[in-house]
Amino acid sequence: MTLTDMFRLDGKVAVVTGASSGLGVAFAQGLAEAGADLALGARRVDRLADTAALVEGAGRRALNVETDVADPDACTNLVALAMEEFGRVDILVNNAGIGTAVPATRETPEQFRQVIDVNLNGCYWMAQACGRVMQPGSSIINISSVLGITTAGLPQAAYAASKAGLIGLTRDLAQQWTGRKGIRVNSIAPGFFDSEMTDQYPPGYLESQAPRIPTGRKGDPAELAAAVVFLASDAAGYITGQTIAVDGGLTIT
Repeated sequence: MTLTDMFRLDGKVAVVTGASSGLGVAFAQGLAEAGADLALGARRVDRLADTAALVEGAGRRALNVETDVADPDACTNLVALAMEEFGRVDILVNNAGIGTAVPATRETPEQFRQVIDVNLNGCYWMAQACGRVMQPGSSIINISSVLGITTAGLPQAAYAASKAGLIGLTRDLAQQWTGRKGIRVNSIAPGFFDSEMTDQYPPGYLESQAPRIPTGRKGDPAELAAAVVFLASDAAGYITGQTIAVDGGLTIT
C-alpha cells in the first residue's frame, strides 16, 4: 500500500447523519470521492435525493433513510438498513446538529433539552448502533465545534455545552472501543463555515469574528471534508480519542 493508497476508502461503507444540507453534503461527497458507499440519514428525507445524486455521480452507491437522531430507534433503524443494503458499516460521521442563540436567562428547558438531545444524545445513540456492528479498523468521527473549546460572542449555552460534551464522549468511547473493538473514535471542531446555522447569525457577525482568525477567512467545506476523509481512512490509523480543530487558527488566538 502506497502512502496515497492509505487515504482511499474503496470497499468501505460510511453512515453520515444530517446529510441533507450544508456540511453533511460535503462530507458525503468527499467520502464518496474517496471510494466509500454511503448511507445517508436526515429528518428531511426528501432533500437527501440531491446528496445521493452527488454520491452516485462519484460512482458510488447511496441509501437514503429518514432519521431523527434524537430517537434511538431511528438510529438503530438507519444502521440496520445500511447493514441490509451494504452488509457492513465502517465509518460513522455524526454530523446532525441544531443550534440556538438564546440568552441564558430566557432559554426554556425545552429549548435547552432539544439541543442536547440532538447534538449530544443523538451522537451517542448513533455511535451505540454502529459500535454494535462495526468491525476492527472502523472509524467514528463526531462533528463537534470550536464553541466546545472557546466562545464566540453569542449566547449559545446549549450548543456550547452539547459540543463540549461531545468532545468528552469522543475520549470515552475511544478508550472503551479502540483497544477492545478496534474502532477509532475522534472528533473535529470546525470553526466558521457556511452552513444553515451560520445563515441564522446576526448580520455582520461572521465579519466581526474575522480578526480572531489567523487565516483571515471562513473555511471552505471541502477543507473540512478532507479532514473527515483523513480520519476515516487508514492514514489516521494511529489517531484515536482526539479532537482536531479545523478553524483557521481561531482557537489559538
